[in-house]
Amino acid sequence: MRSVVVAEGLRKRFGATVALDGLDLAVRAGTVHGLLGPNGAGKSTTVRILATLARPDGGRAEVAGHDAVREPGRVRARIGLVGQHTAVDEVLSGRRNLVMFGRLAHLSRRAARRRADELLETFGLADAADRPAGTYSGGMRRRLDLAAGMLLAPDVLFLDEPTTGLDPRSRAEVWTAVRELADGGTTVLLTTQYLEEADRLADAVSVIDRGRVVASGTPEGLKAEFGGDRLDVVIADPGDLAAASAALERVTGVPPEADADALRLSAPVADRVGALAGVLRALDDVHVTVADIGLRRPTLDEVFLRLTDRSEQPEEALR
Repeated sequence: MRSVVVAEGLRKRFGATVALDGLDLAVRAGTVHGLLGPNGAGKSTTVRILATLARPDGGRAEVAGHDAVREPGRVRARIGLVGQHTAVDEVLSGRRNLVMFGRLAHLSRRAARRRADELLETFGLADAADRPAGTYSGGMRRRLDLAAGMLLAPDVLFLDEPTTGLDPRSRAEVWTAVRELADGGTTVLLTTQYLEEADRLADAVSVIDRGRVVASGTPEGLKAEFGGDRLDVVIADPGDLAAASAALERVTGVPPEADADALRLSAPVADRVGALAGVLRALDDVHVTVADIGLRRPTLDEVFLRLTDRSEQPEEALR
């Protein structure tokens, strides 16, 4: 698949603060691409440049085949943008909100009404179309916001932390809507600090730290590359903790992490089946009783923490 969003060597500075320091990014057409990073990493700055809301100090940004600096009008005609905070008017009904946004996008009155009805149906809001948006749940308002971003059926939709502050049910509603958009052919670039969100939604992710992409790939690929499998052992007797730890270290070659309260030991392993069998034999040799044992893949959270350094500077200072 071709890349519909491309950034090469993007640089952006705000005074003495370097927001982007040679960022490279490629987003494949028709996919959900997650952009992850700690506060201040440059996620929102990247989206603002790609959406033509800010100019880079260096590098190149291309969206849907158009240069974001030289052809901002052509880029804007091909994209939708949903920011961190909903932009709907809570006094107007859902339908009137969408018609208003359609008219602002230069649709005729008839076309705006027709498109509003289509989107209300698509996003499961038809039954609430004539209620004031202020009576909607958080998830419904966010879906209405997504619908507004889709009024012109954009090739690319930028979502900047779309589920911030939503409860789990509302977040799941937005996830469903985003996945359906991608399945329908829209390319989605999603910035998020919810690692579960990226794991659930993204076909690929890029991890940003200090203004650069430090890793890219599928969520599963990054877990395998940077996290590796782990073997967790829970022992029955607290007095066996030291002996069990020594046995795990002999098999895995590294000192295991210990949770004394939970009587749990955890160590990285390369050979899943071989390590499991070897640890069981080693524990049996030193007469340690095992209460539970299992292999697990790391979470995306663990990969994220390994790849990034947490910045104390708030991201708001980098926008």
